[in-house]
Amino acid sequence: MLHTLRTPLRSRSQTRYLHYSYVRCAGHNKWSKIKDKKGANDASKSAVYSRARIDIINAARIGGSIDPDSNVMLNTAIKRIKSQGVPKENIAKALAQASKEKGGGEILTYEAIACNSIGIIIECTTDNVKRTVQGLREILTSKGARLAPVGFMFQRSGSVKVTLDKGDDFDQRLEKLVEIALDNGAEDFEQLPEGEGSQIEVEFKCEPSSLSSLTDALLQVNSHLVSSELAYKPLEQVEPSSEDAEALSDLVDALEAHEDTVRVWTSCS
Repeated sequence: MLHTLRTPLRSRSQTRYLHYSYVRCAGHNKWSKIKDKKGANDASKSAVYSRARIDIINAARIGGSIDPDSNVMLNTAIKRIKSQGVPKENIAKALAQASKEKGGGEILTYEAIACNSIGIIIECTTDNVKRTVQGLREILTSKGARLAPVGFMFQRSGSVKVTLDKGDDFDQRLEKLVEIALDNGAEDFEQLPEGEGSQIEVEFKCEPSSLSSLTDALLQVNSHLVSSELAYKPLEQVEPSSEDAEALSDLVDALEAHEDTVRVWTSCS
């Protein structure tokens, strides 16, 4: 009888180890969530930094100068980028790349295809074409993509995005803004989905030749410049599978990380 009673007692003592193991497992799950959250934050920062580099290079190109004091568009872009927490060294690198373009570097556009049907346009600035082509080809090959003519999938157009403060007179201010835009080369406009902030974003589209004048005009009115660029818009958007979408995202990240890349467009966006 005594022996029969001892066995359950030992079993109960052993369950404490099971309980201890459970706590360790819970800690591991918590750490996984922290890592996931950190990874998402890092990805978000990377997107902001990449966008900042593009905006600085475009502002320098369109405004005709890498001096913020003489280039209103560049000055505005840098102020906005600083407010987003972009480090000074990132801004300096973007200005150096813009300077390379002004100092004799070439602006080149490459076309590629990924996932058998998704077109990609890669815009670069370079002072060494051979190095740039080799670097892009290595990235594309490693991700199962290749250089190929896909320009027929896209249309070149100018895009200027601004924000207007919300308020009772928003409709009147928007009407005035549209009037000014149409008088300075805008062909179409779109009010983008409203977020939770105090501003509403509006995008104006124009012919490439009208981008500079349209940007200058919109800078003179009571709006805040978000971006001004020559973009490649897909004539027909491709809807990739979840597997292709993940592979494409990985490829675009790798292309944008290349030091000569300014911007990447896909027929999915």
